[in-house]
Amino acid sequence: MDYYRVGTLVNTHGIRGEVKVVVVTDFPEERFKVGQQLVLFKSPDATTGGVTVTITKSREQKGLYFLTFKGFDNINDVERYKGWTIKVPAEALHDLPAGEYYYHQIVGLQVVTTADEPLGTIKEILSPGANDVWVVQREHGQSDVLLPKIPQVIKNVDLAAGVVTVELMEGLID
Repeated sequence: MDYYRVGTLVNTHGIRGEVKVVVVTDFPEERFKVGQQLVLFKSPDATTGGVTVTITKSREQKGLYFLTFKGFDNINDVERYKGWTIKVPAEALHDLPAGEYYYHQIVGLQVVTTADEPLGTIKEILSPGANDVWVVQREHGQSDVLLPKIPQVIKNVDLAAGVVTVELMEGLID
């Protein structure tokens, strides 16, 4: 079964089993609502050996989520899960509007310029503020290229072909 990361359980909060979660999803209200099932994994790459939990309480504060899980009623029940990755099964994903993508769909795509020159491979996505930034790893030890996800730069995403076409603005490549 495929799972997709939605957060990281970074710490406990109080003594009644509440945990603090750093969110890595664009849908935290949906992913972390009461009744939602999540799967905790010790490693971000793990796809087996997860612990399934059900949310009984959820609240957002300053970009973090504070959750309580069914059957985890005190700090001793949740302490061992600090640092674990929180994922949802693939069937929990829903269709996105045109031009929107899940991170796992973008990471690994090849990047070419509008002049059909290869640039590299998208290795990660950063979310620093107003828009995402796609990090392109170039070959031969060249420095990474940071591409803002804006229409002026990202011209086409072809998931079937595994290619992103970009127009490089002045200053994007050194």
